[in-house]
Amino acid sequence: YFEGKVALVTGGSSGIGLALARQLVAGGATVWIAARRQSLLVEAQATIRAQTGRDCHIHATDVTDVDQVVLLIEAVTQQTGAPELVINSAGITQPGYLHELGLEVYHQLMDTNYFGTINVCLAVLPAMMSRRSGHIVNISSGAGFLGVFGYAGYVASKYAVRGFSDVLRVEMKPHGIRVSIAFPPDTDTPQLAYETPYKPPETKAISGQARVLSAEAVANEILTGVQRNRYIILPGSEMKIIYHLNNLLGN
Repeated sequence: YFEGKVALVTGGSSGIGLALARQLVAGGATVWIAARRQSLLVEAQATIRAQTGRDCHIHATDVTDVDQVVLLIEAVTQQTGAPELVINSAGITQPGYLHELGLEVYHQLMDTNYFGTINVCLAVLPAMMSRRSGHIVNISSGAGFLGVFGYAGYVASKYAVRGFSDVLRVEMKPHGIRVSIAFPPDTDTPQLAYETPYKPPETKAISGQARVLSAEAVANEILTGVQRNRYIILPGSEMKIIYHLNNLLGN
């Protein structure tokens, strides 16, 4: 399915983004990974090459910076052609009691998780609309449909990604552009390791009840959903149950 397609994965230097990029490369796609730190991109590129025997392209990009995003899309387009699959996986988190999180933290979370997604979408849409094809995948979170204690800033940013994706999907359908949104559960990534010490005790108790999935398992379910043209992608059996119960019963 992915053979010969040009794919761009933001946040591709680690975690779910790296797992997605590796599986896409293994599937025959021409893959670009973008992230802020060049050193991590080089490491990710070497990892992908070692695991698949194939290479990928890298481009240091801060998705919160519109100019950098434009340069990224220009580089991809000039070297390999306009991306046909774009996965917005760049994201950050910062747990804590909502009244103790500084206002700057709320801004940082929205700038990266929400506006970073918008910046990339707006940059890739002209070529996709002109070609009348393409697929955009936005990575939200289980916190994108469920208010999770201790994650006020993160939840708000991921809810925003869902709202934007809902509208993106209906507006782009007449242009032949597909849209998917993924809601991963807790996943074994460097981000999860980073956030754990900052979780309030109540949040740690809640998290301790949930199964943690591997990045590879989450990536596999996301790409399966892409192939099946699913809008809502729910990796893991627990996330599927929680999503449908939440829709049925509410919070």
